[in-house]
Amino acid sequence: MNIDGTRESAPQGNGHGGHGGKTTDTIWRPFAITSTRSSAVCVVSVLLLVGALISTQLLDSSNFVGGLAQMPLLSTKSKGESLKKHRQQIEVPLDCSAHELTKSCPRSYPTTTDEEDPDSNLNATCPEYFRWIHEDLRPWAYTGITLDMVERAKATANFRLVVLNGTAYVEQYQKAFQTRDVFTLWGILQLLRKYPGKLPDLDLMFDCVDWPVIKSIDYGGPNATTPPPLFRYCKDNETLDIVFPDWSFWGWPEIRVKSWVPLLNDLMEGNQRMGWDEREPHAYWKGNPEVAETRQDLLKCNVSDQQDWGARVFAQDWKKESKAGYKTSNLADQCVHRFKIYVEGSAWSVSEKYILACDSVTLLVQPRYFDFFTRSLKPLQHYWPIKPNDKCRSIKHAVDWGNTHQQEAKAMGKAASEFIKEDLKIDYVYDYMFHLLNEYGKLLRYKPTVPENAVELCSESMACPAKGLNKDYMMESLVKGPSVTSPCTMPPPYDPASLRNLLSEQENSIKQVDEWEKKFWENQKV
Repeated sequence: MNIDGTRESAPQGNGHGGHGGKTTDTIWRPFAITSTRSSAVCVVSVLLLVGALISTQLLDSSNFVGGLAQMPLLSTKSKGESLKKHRQQIEVPLDCSAHELTKSCPRSYPTTTDEEDPDSNLNATCPEYFRWIHEDLRPWAYTGITLDMVERAKATANFRLVVLNGTAYVEQYQKAFQTRDVFTLWGILQLLRKYPGKLPDLDLMFDCVDWPVIKSIDYGGPNATTPPPLFRYCKDNETLDIVFPDWSFWGWPEIRVKSWVPLLNDLMEGNQRMGWDEREPHAYWKGNPEVAETRQDLLKCNVSDQQDWGARVFAQDWKKESKAGYKTSNLADQCVHRFKIYVEGSAWSVSEKYILACDSVTLLVQPRYFDFFTRSLKPLQHYWPIKPNDKCRSIKHAVDWGNTHQQEAKAMGKAASEFIKEDLKIDYVYDYMFHLLNEYGKLLRYKPTVPENAVELCSESMACPAKGLNKDYMMESLVKGPSVTSPCTMPPPYDPASLRNLLSEQENSIKQVDEWEKKFWENQKV
């Protein structure tokens, strides 16, 4: 997996200052006594006013209180304000002093969520892509998951994670590339902080390598064994690996990619700096072409003296970029083209979510692999499909179409960025993890136990001794305390007919683009 040119932007203040409430000072001045008559009139008027107010209260006390709430000298807390205070999240900072003193995980963090938002039962249904959780776990729906199945997944796993009564234990088998395992585990620990006491006991194997390995063909037929459950970041239609959010949601220090919340804010701010109409009318890509033939093929689509395919593609030299401090790889500065190209690397690429967030039309070279959320992306709604075996002509057609159908193109780019902003916000990432692990835990047919070589893991044991960007990204992505709301409501699984219809609609949209492209080139007589 390779990202298409990334760098952390300079740290910026959040600017989340509280809203200062305006106060109104009322100055009481003595009445000027001009005559006995005027005094009497005033007294009578006051008595009549008081009487009217009392009568009004007796008739409708709620209206009376509502009226007083508008008066500057009286302050009445509304029910909403009271509930807001009641719902305020409790922050539990890391206890690094206790960890340093005892060399063990502190026991001060809440083990359950005592109070939740009274409206949490009204939480919205989770986004559509959550329905794929049922499909990913379908191989074990009838058999359940046994200890033998889990242990057969050890062959390629980087680590084994066990959760018992809300406490995490990890047995590491082999170090992952860079800090993939570190930030994956950090993300899981933040999930435990967000929803303490809500996850069941768990026992799972996790492989941090890109390529899925549990081939469905090996587990078909009447005498086939049940496949081992193995978690990883992506899969394809021929494998049964269980997809899980990738490590970069909590930061990628090796190439200075921030954790998701500040990075998404940067991307949204970057979108505001340049409107779609003002952007370069070309398709942009920057990445490492050495990791896949499909990327090397993409380089042929670059502009030359002989041909302009409408693409501007650049090979990323990570060693050179590292020495330069990633000054030209700030993701938020790359939303300056009307079109952005996504092409896979050695497998799926984390760059997809950054490209989709850019308000540009995503030109998606037909992928083989998918992660946890991309299966709900719809061609012609969220992206424009590009032929993998005829990229240049396909890109040329897409760019021409977008520049001559600007309103439709802008809408497509906006739909993609709204999907990322709303359906892939960090709360939904955690909720996806929660529901996936919760459903997985229901399938276990044994009581998990702590492996002999496992160690207890907590946020303190990871973040307190961390240094540099590792520590910075952990602290900026730290869940402050237990959530005051429950996870979103899990949608039902697809029935066979609705799943076929979904896949058929996606396929038909791609065929529609193929027809348009064919006619385009016929008209060009090329």
